[in-house]
Amino acid sequence: MLRESKAVKAPLHPPVRTAAVRAVAAVPREVHQPRTEFFTVAKKSEVDPGRARVVFLRGIEIALFNIAGEFYAVDNLCPHEGGPLVAGTVLGMILTCPWHRWQFDLKSGRSPINPAVQVQIYPVKIEGEQIKVGMAVD
Repeated sequence: MLRESKAVKAPLHPPVRTAAVRAVAAVPREVHQPRTEFFTVAKKSEVDPGRARVVFLRGIEIALFNIAGEFYAVDNLCPHEGGPLVAGTVLGMILTCPWHRWQFDLKSGRSPINPAVQVQIYPVKIEGEQIKVGMAVD
């Protein structure tokens, strides 16, 4: 025998405002972007092609590389155990730490073996004979 079911009325609730919540969440917040300021760290004549040197910028030790006339700046301390990257070898654009052979791309700072590992890179620009390295400032 079939049994008749009774309809149950659900209590009335105020309408859910998901569209309004989404709209508020979609409004971009103003994000503080520190500006990059460039500082003179060396002259082009002080870093021969295929060579590197250490420069200090606002208390940070930076390895400055001249690769075929293009300059690249990275944190001089390897993120693995602090090896001096300025003493590493460069093959193509890959810098190899002299201590434990960790590798980093000079353009991106990322390891070609494990992209989750990277070294800090800094923008470089040339003005005449001056090599300038960029650093974020507030």
